[in-house]
Amino acid sequence: MENEFGDTPSRKGKSGDQASVVIPETAHDVSTDSWFQVGVVLSMGVNSAYALGYSGTIMVPLGWIGGVVGLVLSTIVSLYASALMAKLHEVGGKRHIRYRDLAGFLYGRTAYLLIWALQYANLFLINIGYVIMSGSALKAFFVLFRDDHHLKLPHFIAIAGFACILFAIATPHLSALRIWLGFSSLFMLLYLAIAFVLSVEDGVKAPPRDYNIPGSGDNKIWAIIGAVGNLFFAFNTGMIPEIQATIRQPVVGNMLKALNFQFTVGVVPMHAVTYIGYWAYGSGVSSYLLNNVHGPAWLLGVAHLSAFFQAIITLHIFASPTYEYLDTKYGIEGSALAPRNILFRLIVRGGYLIMTTFLSALLPFLGNFMSLTGAISTIPLTFILPNHMYIVAKKNKVSSLQKSWHWLNIGVFGCMSAAAFVAALKLTILQTQTYHVFADL
Repeated sequence: MENEFGDTPSRKGKSGDQASVVIPETAHDVSTDSWFQVGVVLSMGVNSAYALGYSGTIMVPLGWIGGVVGLVLSTIVSLYASALMAKLHEVGGKRHIRYRDLAGFLYGRTAYLLIWALQYANLFLINIGYVIMSGSALKAFFVLFRDDHHLKLPHFIAIAGFACILFAIATPHLSALRIWLGFSSLFMLLYLAIAFVLSVEDGVKAPPRDYNIPGSGDNKIWAIIGAVGNLFFAFNTGMIPEIQATIRQPVVGNMLKALNFQFTVGVVPMHAVTYIGYWAYGSGVSSYLLNNVHGPAWLLGVAHLSAFFQAIITLHIFASPTYEYLDTKYGIEGSALAPRNILFRLIVRGGYLIMTTFLSALLPFLGNFMSLTGAISTIPLTFILPNHMYIVAKKNKVSSLQKSWHWLNIGVFGCMSAAAFVAALKLTILQTQTYHVFADL
């Protein structure tokens, strides 16, 4: 039986030593993970294979000053906004384990539906980007050893999509990532360390680089605005409630620990490889840093394959809210290895990922997917709504000065979101005039 927002009924649970709070029914585990495991999950998103593209998609359009200042500020602002969301996890005697649940509780059914659509659009676009990234990494690995031009990028994207389907079938829910987080961390360290070291070697040997922001006139302005969208995409936290649902009690205190880990230790590798990549290759750095570096083929191959596998694992994090909704709606219970449950994941998750893979191969413009995702959903979900939700939830507990601060954030990020959307749309249209569908980029 569904409740007023279309979800299944709730159950009671303990919130530490506090009174019982209502926990919505879900087919996935709740409060099973340590704060450190959740911190690693969050850090995997920041340091995913996307991080290999920030030298080209953030630093090149913004330059040294704009890029460094922008990344540092977006790190601080993202931590602040994520902490606001974490503090709203238990409101009104309920645990809000889904973003849409919190929106529905604070604003009503219409907001519940709108936020649901916005969040799933966000996650879908992110997953498209991960499939593009994993396919690009696999193609780069193949080209190292056999560049006969028979296999194109769409073929590698299809292979990556198939691998994502296999992983989705084998991994029933977000908490089940445990051992895979170790593999993901290893893959992440491999491709970031290899990219970092080889970039340093190239940078030391290379002649003076050009760090001027490319382009002129309107195109340069649109590129800069699009890069601002990429800044906030790098710290996408549009599913904080869903991730926080997996953390052990006390959920707020432990989530704040996980966030502090993510935005201190967790962001160091991403910042380092972004700056080094831009330093080594200047405005000529690509949107996939490993395309620029020089080194032994076997070492580059390790880096490419590491990026390929890590993207597949990280995609599962951003697909998990979709999986949770489908598993809960259709009453998937019992052992994850039960034939019925395996068949369900094969058909339902496989269908979702086939659609994702098809669109990834159709329009494989990774940089613009970052900008579009940042504009359409990341900025509203991560920066605008947390500020407004905090005002609504805390009501009279928020001072006039605090309200003014939150409204200022809402206004600033609202303007950024609108400008970034227009810029990303314009750049995407320009690229579709240059490249055909199923392009081999």
